Amino acid sequence: MDRWRVYHFLACRNLNAFELDTDLVGHLSQTLDKYNNRGDFLGNIYEDDFIHVAVESLSGSLFAKPLKPYTHAILNPPYKKINSNSIYRLALRRVGIETVNLYSAFVALAVDMLVPGGQVVAIIPRSFCNGPYYRPFRDLILKRAAIRHVHLFESRNKAFKDDRVLQENIIILLERGVGQGPVIVSTSTDDSFNDLVAHEHPFDRIVFPDDPERFIHVPISPERNIIELSPAIRYTLADLGIRVSTGPVVDFRVKEHLRDMPGVGTAPLLYPAHFGGRNTTWPIEGMKKSNAIERNADTEKWLYPNGFYCVVRRFSSKEEKRRIVASVVEPDTFGGAPMLGLENHLNVFHDNRRGLPEPLARGLAVFLNTTAVDEYFRRFNGHTQVNATDLKLMKYPSRDALIRLGAWAMQH
Repeated sequence: MDRWRVYHFLACRNLNAFELDTDLVGHLSQTLDKYNNRGDFLGNIYEDDFIHVAVESLSGSLFAKPLKPYTHAILNPPYKKINSNSIYRLALRRVGIETVNLYSAFVALAVDMLVPGGQVVAIIPRSFCNGPYYRPFRDLILKRAAIRHVHLFESRNKAFKDDRVLQENIIILLERGVGQGPVIVSTSTDDSFNDLVAHEHPFDRIVFPDDPERFIHVPISPERNIIELSPAIRYTLADLGIRVSTGPVVDFRVKEHLRDMPGVGTAPLLYPAHFGGRNTTWPIEGMKKSNAIERNADTEKWLYPNGFYCVVRRFSSKEEKRRIVASVVEPDTFGGAPMLGLENHLNVFHDNRRGLPEPLARGLAVFLNTTAVDEYFRRFNGHTQVNATDLKLMKYPSRDALIRLGAWAMQH
């Protein structure tokens, strides 16, 4: 039985179960029959698409199936991206919901269908906690509900090993139309919950009051991280005069301009594989990726002037020792090449598309590679990407402090 496809919604002492998978409906019916006709309990099975049924009900359609507001909802929704022009996206917009995945659509609709004080419990990917694409969804749930409890599985591989789930998942409890108070955050290694630990946190540790993106943090310890505590780490990249961008060269879009090795009329093309430890290694013979890109009228707009840059790999996993892996582009590596190509799997710290002073670039890399930054980053990022937006919204030491740190690193 596919345990990911059953959704239960309770109205008074009635239970509504939505299920599209015909193979599961029989099993679901047998389960509900054990409780039907006991007192005033009644279980109903809807073999319908919950998104469309809920939208019709919320929008007041004359053809909507009658659904009363729910007191409780328990969700284990499907995970699938929603295209901007899909029938789901268009339907959700009818009730003011803008989101990019089926799981967040289910949660948003369930919240909207609750009575005041009603509760939603959902097991969902943690990816909604940060990133620009889920900002409207975060705004919606934080406006219409209070976060009461978040449970985090510390081992992604153990809790859902039978289902080959790649996302990091959480269980979240939301309460409709009530004031936000402290939030309980609990953790366990896996779904046995044998080592369950829980702590209560003030809400300003979950969503920072000055965060315009409203990232949802999941602290696993009552102790505050050094990034939170230090008065010296309070500067934005804008304060430092630094920008961060995703590497502009998307290799599959410029295939005809890529070259395995450098030659006349090419510029170095840098991937994460070119950075290991403290050094930039280029070119790498036999690498599966290209080492160079043609420099011409079509590619010139994607290239940066050669210089010192701090770069961070965009993709990592929770199980890696470091989620943020920072390195420094060293201009002497490229034999006097005037321009560089920085591939899309890198985030690049730069000064308006120009290089940084060497001590500043090295100081940034040292700071980003610290354990304190890694611990802080894991609080709000639970998927495999390190986005430029994530790095932009972090706090940093002052420019002078980073330069001093970089100068120290250059001497050691």
